[in-house]
Amino acid sequence: MKSRVADVIVEYLVAAGVTRVYGIAGDSLNAFTENFRRRTDIRWVNTRHEEAAAFAAGAEAQLTGRLSACAGSCGPGNLHLINGLFDANRSRSPVVAIASQIPSSEIGTNYFQETHPEYLFRDCSVYCGVVSEPGQVGSIMSIAIQSSLGRRGVSVVVVPGDIAWAEAEAADPPDFSGAYPVTTPPVEDVRRAAELLNAAGKITIFAGAGCSGAHDELVSVAAKLKAPIVHTLRGKEYAEYDNPYDVGLTGLLGFSSGYYAMMDSDVLLILGADFPYRQFYPTRAKIVQVDIRREQIGRRVRVDVGIVGDVKAFLQALIPLIRDKVDDKHLHASLEHYRNVRESLDKHAAIGDGKPPIRPQYLAKLVDELASDDAIITCDVGTPTLWAARYIRMNGKRRLLGSFTHGSMANALPQAIGAQLSHPDRQVVSLSGDGGLSMLLGELLTLVQHDLPVKVIVFNNSALSYVELEMKAEGLLPYGTELKNPNFATLAQSVGMAGVRAEQPADLRKALSDTLNAKGPALLDVVVNRNELVTPPKLTLKELTGFGLYLIKAVLNGQGDEVIDLAKSNLFDTRF
Repeated sequence: MKSRVADVIVEYLVAAGVTRVYGIAGDSLNAFTENFRRRTDIRWVNTRHEEAAAFAAGAEAQLTGRLSACAGSCGPGNLHLINGLFDANRSRSPVVAIASQIPSSEIGTNYFQETHPEYLFRDCSVYCGVVSEPGQVGSIMSIAIQSSLGRRGVSVVVVPGDIAWAEAEAADPPDFSGAYPVTTPPVEDVRRAAELLNAAGKITIFAGAGCSGAHDELVSVAAKLKAPIVHTLRGKEYAEYDNPYDVGLTGLLGFSSGYYAMMDSDVLLILGADFPYRQFYPTRAKIVQVDIRREQIGRRVRVDVGIVGDVKAFLQALIPLIRDKVDDKHLHASLEHYRNVRESLDKHAAIGDGKPPIRPQYLAKLVDELASDDAIITCDVGTPTLWAARYIRMNGKRRLLGSFTHGSMANALPQAIGAQLSHPDRQVVSLSGDGGLSMLLGELLTLVQHDLPVKVIVFNNSALSYVELEMKAEGLLPYGTELKNPNFATLAQSVGMAGVRAEQPADLRKALSDTLNAKGPALLDVVVNRNELVTPPKLTLKELTGFGLYLIKAVLNGQGDEVIDLAKSNLFDTRF
């Protein structure tokens, strides 16, 4: 059967389960977008920036596990997709991106808007193919879809605008519905791991995103080994809830309890985690690492037993081979440490004496308390991610998304768009930084245009505050981090959504409750304390020295009032 190339592309996307495509229309995409005018089984979702389209597609794929799609017109249009596609690819999200191209006869002539997307997208994709003549479209779309689904990443299909309009002889799409296989680890490898664990004294488990679907097995193994469980940020969703062995995170955003549980162990069992910060791994412990991807084993730390396989399959095979340990001193010490840390964190999340500015910890704690049990929460990189990591509790139904591997600003709002469209019956909350929101501010218009009831909570401290903390740790005076912000609530009202501003701690609970319960999209602009310090679980001499230098420089440069505010917020707090 003869169809246009663009029609075949859409037919293949529909066959793979795609129900919407995010993007911005453009003349080189006309043959593609024309399909959405007449079809009812797939929808075009126009955003205000292609970067947001890619973030939204990545969020949808991450939440559903199914293929999603985005598109960008030739040149600058599809270039804008790149950052969101990097995030999707690094988050193992199956996304197909359609990148249109200039007329095929003009490629190589430095034509208007000419780029070479087949090269540009290589680093943010698992496959990048060019439809250079109409007869290729079926095979390239099949390869792209299977690559995204099979390798859990981004595929890019490049199509010149004239080729998209051309007629193509294409076979019907193949069956894309096959289930993901379970990689069962070799029996001998599981036996070696069991021997090492049975012989060890103090064992700690380090759980990452690879523990998805393995919660019960994870807790059962911890119970037998008397092992505390530390989790990564991406592992928080799967390891934190209903877990009496949880001792929190480690790393720059983590708790000292997680750090010391790992450092004090004789054996560290790493399950589905590719945690990049080498300084937080123990130096004397034996390491057992289990991962579905061989290339990740031993990438961050020397491994004594490396096992390629699905985490759940490994744990199921391990349970009958390990003995119930009697000595639980390491577990009890780690749990007691975590209780003390948790008590201190919760103390700092109280309302205090009621004077402004509002503590960001208090805001995050209230979001945790008032958001629905199955809320999907997205968080911007920087302090919103920090407060989400420490105060948003997982329960097996909630989801937490962020740019946790790629580390891009401005991710929360566009990810919330993808989350809300793919889960229309669930509450979606974007924890947005003032810097991140400002970068893709136009996506508030996307919420209004599509009537998406996303709740945007703005941590407004008029600064790139996490960057400021990094500067202070280096002994530098903050520079280039000041933000002159509008009243975001008034701005939200001006584009047709509900907007509320909270400046007083006593007003926050009602303002947040009203925002979360509002019909349609709503924004809460919360003026939070800029000077809250974030202390990682391990402070180096360099960081302590650097912060001391910052204090001296601040006083000498006439910024002593900032030092006093910092001390009031963190050292001489009389509110508790």
